[in-house]
Amino acid sequence: MRRAYDVAAVRDAEAHAMAGLPKGALMQRAAGGLATAAANLLGRVYGARVVLLAGSGDNGGDALYAGARLAARGARVDVLLLGSRTHEAGLAALRQAGGRVATSPAVVEVADLVVDGITGIGGRGGLREDAAAVVARIAETATVLAVDVPSGVDADTGVVDGAALRADVTVTFGTLKPGLLVDPGAAHAGVVELVDIGLELPEPAPVEALDAAAVRALLPQASRDTDKYRRGVVGIAAGSQQYTGAAVLCAGGAVRSGAGMVRYVGDDAPADRVRARWPEVVVGRGRVQAWAVGSGGGGEAGERLAEALFEEVPVVVDADALAAYADLAPRGAPALLTPHAGELSRLLGVEREAIEARRLEHARRAAVELDAVVLLKGSTTVVARPDGRVRVNPTGTSALGTAGSGDVLAGICATLLAGGLDPFDAGSVGAWLHGLAGRLAADGGAPISASAVLDTLPAAFRAVRASVALITEP
Repeated sequence: MRRAYDVAAVRDAEAHAMAGLPKGALMQRAAGGLATAAANLLGRVYGARVVLLAGSGDNGGDALYAGARLAARGARVDVLLLGSRTHEAGLAALRQAGGRVATSPAVVEVADLVVDGITGIGGRGGLREDAAAVVARIAETATVLAVDVPSGVDADTGVVDGAALRADVTVTFGTLKPGLLVDPGAAHAGVVELVDIGLELPEPAPVEALDAAAVRALLPQASRDTDKYRRGVVGIAAGSQQYTGAAVLCAGGAVRSGAGMVRYVGDDAPADRVRARWPEVVVGRGRVQAWAVGSGGGGEAGERLAEALFEEVPVVVDADALAAYADLAPRGAPALLTPHAGELSRLLGVEREAIEARRLEHARRAAVELDAVVLLKGSTTVVARPDGRVRVNPTGTSALGTAGSGDVLAGICATLLAGGLDPFDAGSVGAWLHGLAGRLAADGGAPISASAVLDTLPAAFRAVRASVALITEP
């Protein structure tokens, strides 16, 4: 499990750690980790050209001390001072090791490595004009290494409000920050490396990202006496005369995710398609342990949702059923809502662009206002609980931006609900597996369809259960 904490929690943990350490020890730990990452990126340190961009904060000091270590190993290290003040002890260490203060921003045009220590986790808003002008001059051939968080990215939210640096690698200290996991900030961070500097942080983390081990631990486990009813019976109320394929894909997500039984309820045309594609699906009402409602459901989605909620079993609410859900309070059934940004825009009365720019904020707001777990689909899938806890999915891929992909996800999540997971776990595990299946389907960069994701779902489950090493970074 990868855990992320906001700036206030990090500051508190740093203060607690520094109270028991010699002055400057925490910064030296950070600088040591940063210098090691820089050396690994360079390969050969001696003779390499390194440019530090040092701002006023502690991350400017981290960059200066790391630069001193690189200079001591033979790198040519220049620093551009871009803050209103300078970490004097760090600058003295850099000069003593042979580093220099640059007088022209042109040095970034010939750098092998640029180390971004401009604003760090305390920064708010975009880069100032002078800093943005320097960043714009960085050569395309240079590797860019950000200190703690790319400058211009809000560490708490991932919001990018103005000019921001794009890093190839971000070295962050003590813990991940939410802005490194959520777009648009995550897209600026590149590969994120965590350096342990000895911080003690509370549990649970406000923002988490599952890894393979966490997913494996959460997946329902079959025992010797498990039968189809114990594995979970999933009801699918999806599809319509116009969107017959949504029924096939949603039911397929449930079948391929290991549901003990799948029941389909819907119009004759989609029911015939479901029978033809998935002969194991039972058509007609009966007792179920979870529902998936709304995918391609058209005008009947609201009525079907009301019927599902009346049964008071967990329900995945997707697509056409989302608008109806807001009008059906009070509700007793545990619910997982799966909107994309456009659907959430209509539910909250907020512009879609604002949703996409501030994904954490709006997913949390929706969870509170709708009193349900909300899975906000998109470039970074965010799963939010009404109490503010969030999980961010690290396996997502743009390959999943294809018609019907969300229908498959709804079927996966409903199966996990039927298997006994609560909506928060079902949504985050379902998104993780769905993302991995998308990556497997798109292996080699080939375009994929939602049907291809269905075909790779069993491989995704096998990989997790077999403890296969998985690549989950973008």
